Amino acid sequence: MDEIRVAILGTKGFPDVQGGIEMHCQELYRRLASMGCRIRVYARKGYVKPETIVFNGVEIFPIWTPRRKNIEAIVHTFLGALHIGLHKRSFDLVHIHAVGPSLLTPVLRLFGLKVIVTNHGPDYDRQKWGYFAKMILRLGELIGTRYATAVIAVSRHIKKTLEEKYGRDVFYIPNGVTMHDKSAPGVVMRKYDLQERKYILAVGRIVREKGFHDIISAFSDIDTDLKLVIAGGADHEDNYTRELKERANRDRRIVMTGVMSSEALSELYSNAALFVSSSYIEGLPITVLEAMSFGLPVLISRIPAHMELIDDESLAFNPGDMELLRDKLREFSNMLPVTGGRASSIEFVQNEFDW
Repeated sequence: MDEIRVAILGTKGFPDVQGGIEMHCQELYRRLASMGCRIRVYARKGYVKPETIVFNGVEIFPIWTPRRKNIEAIVHTFLGALHIGLHKRSFDLVHIHAVGPSLLTPVLRLFGLKVIVTNHGPDYDRQKWGYFAKMILRLGELIGTRYATAVIAVSRHIKKTLEEKYGRDVFYIPNGVTMHDKSAPGVVMRKYDLQERKYILAVGRIVREKGFHDIISAFSDIDTDLKLVIAGGADHEDNYTRELKERANRDRRIVMTGVMSSEALSELYSNAALFVSSSYIEGLPITVLEAMSFGLPVLISRIPAHMELIDDESLAFNPGDMELLRDKLREFSNMLPVTGGRASSIEFVQNEFDW
């Protein structure tokens, strides 16, 4: 097979840059590189390590972009698209991730390039965006879906929605996980004074739509010796982030770790008692898949992306229903200790979502 040369837009970069798209790209492109594809990832300066030029056969190409949440992604995509267009003979196709960057699809098509768009979810529903930003993101979804050479959805509900809205075929290629052996308690648990099976875990970027404030509120209302560990950080420090930290500081049982490496997260997943996701919007959450791959019981909000991963309604609660979330957390804490992992979850993830 002839070498396929691919340019990547729409990700902050990798390795060890937090975010579902970033993990998706890290796992996908290192595998494609091992199959003989030549991959260049247009990363954002400030997120990737300056010394990372090649990662597992993937070229990491950082370019400048302003660190402002309202314009960072689109400016980066525009500059990347311009660079790709000026060097179009170096690429066979461009792969764009997310609806915002998809706005540049027609520009790349005008350069004569084939463009694949992967839709990771309706970003315009995220609470952080104002009216104008939401309108631009909706336009990005429309333009990307209409003008891309091919469109990919990371979940079945996204595929169904796009096909119904835009009347074109969409490929379903889900997010995945890499199966790992469990890690023994180690340096991370010692640092945060955690005991095996004595903490509840939540993982993700610190943004309002992830619902960490709901988890903190519900957890603070229950009488338990368990700790709550929130692993993740904010790309942009704001009032919400500061408010969350202040609320966590008022309860000695709550630990906020900041951004964690893959190895550190593996240790936390391996030794937690329960995983909780209270998201209001997701594409197909890698964090939930990772928790299930370690055999963790999960408690998740009732949104389409989550409900593709479980068939037990008792494990779900309506987004924002803190009373029900509190009751389920209390019920779970009263059931402890829970020993071992859920073999059915591990088998399900391995069969359906192993990269």
